[in-house]
Amino acid sequence: MSRRGHARRASGTCNAFIHLVAAATMTWSSSLCGQRPVSIPAPDDGIVKADEYGQGVHAVVLAHGGRFDKSSWMRQGQVLADSGFRVVAIDFRAAARSRAGEQSDCLYDAVCLATDVLAAVRYLRATGATTVSVVGASLGGGAAAQASIDADSGQIDRIVLLAHMLIAAPERMRGRKLFIVSRDDVGSSDRPRLPGIRAQYEKTAAPKELIILDGSAHAQFIFDTPQGVRLTHEILRFLKAH
Repeated sequence: MSRRGHARRASGTCNAFIHLVAAATMTWSSSLCGQRPVSIPAPDDGIVKADEYGQGVHAVVLAHGGRFDKSSWMRQGQVLADSGFRVVAIDFRAAARSRAGEQSDCLYDAVCLATDVLAAVRYLRATGATTVSVVGASLGGGAAAQASIDADSGQIDRIVLLAHMLIAAPERMRGRKLFIVSRDDVGSSDRPRLPGIRAQYEKTAAPKELIILDGSAHAQFIFDTPQGVRLTHEILRFLKAH
């Protein structure tokens, strides 16, 4: 079930972040769609680890959920690369620290997490991307949504939010937006996620879409259900639309 707004694409820009990108280190494989590691400099002098797939001027950043890491996007990264996109799947630094047993106040802070998303967006812009979209799941969806607010105008063209972590000011989100959630997805205290996501959707400006899938799977877990094929199809359709 979906609601559709009119399509609109923001123009792309590149900013002064380019001088940081010169410090990025990459290992290239001979395969067009092969996974290759990349280290992306962040504005706070940290490094965002990522996996890169494919080539081309149309790019996608993949931002994982709290239970996942960058490797969880391998299948989707290869599908997107096969479809002509250059893809960067990031590993949130706060999530990596949490997996290592360290405490991080950043882990569920969308503003903090958005810094890693924006580092990837700026890296792609500075290395030839003419359009950049962001696909974020759960925690990564909140980061993607916030990044669309914090980015310079035109840096992020489209965002796909898979059962995203709610953000404080959804009305400030920019670009074309696709919200996707399972109808019976429940969060903490067995509270359904759909009402909160629908409320955020209603506050955002067009162009936008909301797709509600059957089932109860959350965010990236949907890919492993019977709805996974449709989810992949809807993401590709949205990213390729003119």
